[in-house]
Amino acid sequence: MDRVDLMPPSDDVGRRADAYAAAPLLNCLLREVARPLPGSGEPRVYRLPGGRLLRVRGGRRQACPEVRVAGAWQPLGHADLVKLVADELRGHTGLSNDELPVEMTDSRDAVAALLTARAGATPPDDPYLRSEQSLITGHPYHPAPKARGGGPVAGWLPYAPEAHARFPLVLLGVREDTVVEEGDTSALDALGTAPPGYRLLPAHPWQLGLVGRDLAPAFADGRLVRLGTTAFEARPTAAVRTLYEPRADLHLKFSLDVRITNDIRRLWRHDLQRLRRTDTAVTRAFAGIGPPAAWLSDRGHRTAGFAFEELAVLVRDGLRGHLLPGATPLLAAGLAEGFDGDPLTGAADPAAWWEAYLRQVVPPVLAAFADHGVVLEAHLQNTLVAVDASGTPVQALFRDAEGVKLLPDVSRAAGWERLVYCLVVNHLTEIAAALAERHPGLDPWPAARRELARHDLPEITALLTAPTLPGKTNLLLRWTGADGADARYLPLPNPLVGA
Repeated sequence: MDRVDLMPPSDDVGRRADAYAAAPLLNCLLREVARPLPGSGEPRVYRLPGGRLLRVRGGRRQACPEVRVAGAWQPLGHADLVKLVADELRGHTGLSNDELPVEMTDSRDAVAALLTARAGATPPDDPYLRSEQSLITGHPYHPAPKARGGGPVAGWLPYAPEAHARFPLVLLGVREDTVVEEGDTSALDALGTAPPGYRLLPAHPWQLGLVGRDLAPAFADGRLVRLGTTAFEARPTAAVRTLYEPRADLHLKFSLDVRITNDIRRLWRHDLQRLRRTDTAVTRAFAGIGPPAAWLSDRGHRTAGFAFEELAVLVRDGLRGHLLPGATPLLAAGLAEGFDGDPLTGAADPAAWWEAYLRQVVPPVLAAFADHGVVLEAHLQNTLVAVDASGTPVQALFRDAEGVKLLPDVSRAAGWERLVYCLVVNHLTEIAAALAERHPGLDPWPAARRELARHDLPEITALLTAPTLPGKTNLLLRWTGADGADARYLPLPNPLVGA
């Protein structure tokens, strides 16, 4: 189901796209630079850095923005909101940025294209894939979560998870003397047949279209050959460049030379070169933690030496070997956004459901940190929660070694700050808010406090008593041109205090 608080009462795609795109942009603006006026009720009034007043309605997804002009409230469409944000940030930071406003507009236009495509598309029957392909809003605290690099819609829509896309992979043969690989890549050889002297390399058709011109010499001299396409169709997951092939129960992560949220989504050489060390450390940690918690291993990668990053593909575990019998995995981000049949909406006892959720998600993350020096990137998009036949959470599965940090590569303090942001601010706060929104009267934070307090870490006392938690500043990060991996935090009110 498509959700935006206070959706305009119209089926017009343009107005719906404006509402979807405005919600995360407003969330960023209000979190990072605006200040609420004391005593303002609903709608809430904020003062912007330049002195203007902004009024919004809604709860966890802000909506219906209005700016005060000449003593009256003037509604803002998405284009007006983008201009307002850019004006405020120029004054607030002293910096100009011509790129981000374009991305904000691109994100809104992408939402319009996705809404149109979804109206004529058939959602997958598999609840796991439905959850992966449900994110129309996307990251709730990013100014342009659905931007797709500014290219024409026809170039990216066939590969969009939000449009319920499915497509075959392109199969390439890479001359054996140019192959670079590490770890277990045997699953790739089962996708087709390579001619003598070549190794099989699947390619994402979108990425191949983006970098194809640069590969022309390799096709010309025989280092690369085209071998057709797979007999099966893969499904893009929420990460866009990571695909799931249900028949083989296999995840494949590709390079994609497109900026999505904060980064160009290439498989960068430096990340691939440290992947085995990181994944081995996490795999060992989960062996120590034990079931039912599970880690989806990034078990190996393969590429061509002459196009190391452009053609890299990473092999990730599937689901079936990790799941409890009868359990159905669901993307945590999909639970926060909502989709047809999600168990959070239909929970008969939401308090018990939430306690079960916390029991599965929180302990493995804390144990990995405390006992094994592993900082999981346990945010909404890297966490799967498996539910039983009644919809009750019974297992958590975590993924993406690229985002994992190891102690002492980072200090314990820096690792803990990242853990708190990913697990509590990005993840638990969103699930708690979605649960409270769908089940009015429920206060989710006492249960969260009890679960965290069960764990004997020296940092827990401060977590439960500190007035603030670290919130990532995606709007300012993008406006100032900081590296996407250079997280910057600002203090947010801590809902655990006094819960």
